[in-house]
This record gives sequence, structure tokens and C-alpha cells, in this order.
Amino acid sequence: MDLAKKLGLDDIELNYGTVKTLGPFIALVLLFILATAINPAFLSAGNLRNVFARTAFIGIIAVGSTFVIIAGGIDLSVGSMAAFISGVMIIVMNAAAANFGVGVTTVVIGIITSLVLGFLAGAFNGLFITKGGIEPFIVTLGTMGIFRSLVTYLADGGTLSLDFGVRATYRPVYYQLILGIPVPVIVFGIIAILSTIILNKTSFGRYCLAIGSNYEVAKYSAINVPKVRTITFILQGLCVAVATILYVPRLGAASASTGLMWELEAIAAVIIGGTALKGGAGRIWGTIVGAIILTLIGNILNLTDLVSPYLNGTVQGLIIIGAVMFQRSGSN
Repeated sequence: MDLAKKLGLDDIELNYGTVKTLGPFIALVLLFILATAINPAFLSAGNLRNVFARTAFIGIIAVGSTFVIIAGGIDLSVGSMAAFISGVMIIVMNAAAANFGVGVTTVVIGIITSLVLGFLAGAFNGLFITKGGIEPFIVTLGTMGIFRSLVTYLADGGTLSLDFGVRATYRPVYYQLILGIPVPVIVFGIIAILSTIILNKTSFGRYCLAIGSNYEVAKYSAINVPKVRTITFILQGLCVAVATILYVPRLGAASASTGLMWELEAIAAVIIGGTALKGGAGRIWGTIVGAIILTLIGNILNLTDLVSPYLNGTVQGLIIIGAVMFQRSGSN
């Protein structure tokens, strides 16, 4: 320790830790400056509302992914799950409209359907992983294909469209402003606050961190590891359901392309925010910043002709690789 102090290595370690913690915030500020310099219209109220509303979808899903990854898991099925839930929601609401009309009752039925499906899909993933003893990567890779195939089947290879009257009733869930703030952003904020409390102030949050940090030690420390890991996937499913509830009134349709690459964006947001991909460490606020960063990158690509917006996936992939390399360089 004395030698480290003489060489100044302890200061280097402290500075690295500070940079690692504040890195997402620094990147976010730099992106805001870059976006403003590229196109002053970036700071318009309409554009900022769109940015943060778009962030809400991925951010909510990424919050669920944070719990899964902290506990040492991964979920590749979230985008396909969102597509499947969207499709079933639309089918159910269209059917309900025939009996209950196009009012609020039909919308509520659709919302309940989404939450139930999210719970069941998350439980399906979690139980196959914990009870079946199969790696999360394999299970969620399988369900990614299953969910995407099911929505393609339900849509007969085309698109499922929400009844026009129901959509008119449902539209405010996405387009309504409360004190100038879009509803999806408010819901995202509530979920972020609740998730922060769960992760930092409850035994469940501590168990997630313990399991991700050392699975074997957690198993012999009176922690019900299968139960906790299953709950993380259920939380993920519920987060996907909430994001879907907010997303459906935006387009009023679902198809095989709905939610495409959302799993990449969710994982990227979690990793950019500082959550360790191997588990055992993470923070909700970092995930929130990570989700905003990803949305800003897409928005910047749309505001400039220098890089094609079709390269958004390439940029996200490079960010994931870079973020993981940054994490590993700090642990060596």
C-alpha cells in the first residue's frame, strides 16, 4: 500500500473509478453539445419530447434487463416478446371492441392482457433457466425465435392493425402531455424510481447483486437463488409489457418487425450505464443515462447527413464492444 501511494497508483485507481462512474454522464453531456452544434433544431421542444419518449420504451425494458444482468443472466427475447405481446393485445382489443365498444373498457382489457402475457413470458424464461438448468443465453435465444414466429403466424406474415376507434381512445397514452411531459416519460420516471429503491433498499436487490457476484457463495448463503433469478425474468417480462402498453398507441399496429433489435438496445443501455455484463454490480440510474445516450445517437444520425441512420445498429454494436472492453480494462 505504501509503495502504491509512493507511485501514485492509488490515485490512478481512484481517478479510474471516478471516470467509470461519471463516464455515462460525461458522454451524455458531450452528445448534447454535439447534437446542438450539428443542428440547433435539436433543442426544440418537439424534438426533445420525441427523444425522451423514444427513450422511455427502451429505458423501461433496459431497467428490467438491469436486474437480469446484475443477477448473472441475459435476456435476448425482449424485442420478440414485445412484438408478440403487441400482436396479442391488438387481437384482444379488436375482439373486445365488438362486445364492449371502442371506449376505455376495451383499452383496459388490452392493458391487462399485456401485463399477464409479460408476467407469463418472463416466468416461462425464468423457470426454464432455473428449473431446467439451461443457460439464459440458450433459453432466451430460443424464446426470441418462438415469440417472433408466433406474431408472424398471428399476422399471417403481414400486419395486425388496431381498430381505428379503439386507437383514437388509446392514443393519449402515448401522445398526451402532463405538465408538458409525455406520458411515456412519466411512466419511465416512476419505474426508474421504484426500481432504484428495489435494487438499493431491499433484500431482493442485495440478493441479485450477491448472486451475480458469486453464484456458488450465494447458493450456500441461505439465498433462494432459483426464486430470485426467476423473479428477475418476471420483472423483465413486466417491463416489456409496460413498454408495449406505451408503444402500441404510437403506431396502432404490430408485425414481425415490431421490437426488432430492442434486445440489443436494452443490453447496450445497461452496459453503457456501468452494469457489469458478468453480473454482480450495476445501477439503475446508469441504465437510464445509457438509454438516453442510445436514443441521442439515433437522433443525431437523423439530424446529420454525415452518417446514414441505417448504421445505427452498427454504432450500437461498437458501443457495446467498447463498453465491455472498458469494463475489463478496469478490472485487470
